[in-house]
Amino acid sequence: MESYRINSPYNNLIKLTVTPGHFATTSSHINAYIDLTTLKARSSEARAVAKSMCSEYMATTVVDVIICMDGMDVIGAYLADELTNNGIMCMNAHGSIYVITPEQNAMGQLTFPDNVIPMVKGKHALLLLSTASTGHTVEKAMECIQYYGGEIAGISSMFTATDEIQGHKIHSIFHKSDIEGYDSFPSDACPFCQSGVKLDGIVSTSGLKKL
Repeated sequence: MESYRINSPYNNLIKLTVTPGHFATTSSHINAYIDLTTLKARSSEARAVAKSMCSEYMATTVVDVIICMDGMDVIGAYLADELTNNGIMCMNAHGSIYVITPEQNAMGQLTFPDNVIPMVKGKHALLLLSTASTGHTVEKAMECIQYYGGEIAGISSMFTATDEIQGHKIHSIFHKSDIEGYDSFPSDACPFCQSGVKLDGIVSTSGLKKL
């Protein structure tokens, strides 16, 4: 089946490109690849995403730092501006929001370097991801933030397949219900693999590598 697009009801600049098939991620197998490349890379689309996400936190949340996963740095910077311009409270002495990304070591553990730790410790952190399918990445990022003394102020993603993780609501622009038949499976219980269907590609934070 060929790729198709799904438009956001909030802004016509925000569109998902969906490719049905059999794909592997670091934590699961999925039956559709969701291409978010242009939303993360084009300034006009990244700004539109940030504006859409900002509304979830209006006047109710303190945000001191935005923790960006999955190459969400551009959107994170725009989101920091949107939150600041809309009066979101920030407890930092300079009155502006930090935008940072954790490092990942060879064991897959997330860490912050020493010079960045003060931007997390004792801060209200908004976790920003491109997708939240199984919740594995979200849980790792939350564990990292809490280990370094940060407090989870909110979680936002462009697409989510789950509504809540560890009591925290996932705010998203698109939900799996927007993609007909979307599903993810543990790699050892994937119906495609059990039926002998080969992988179409491997999905990472940088995109799709076809096989």
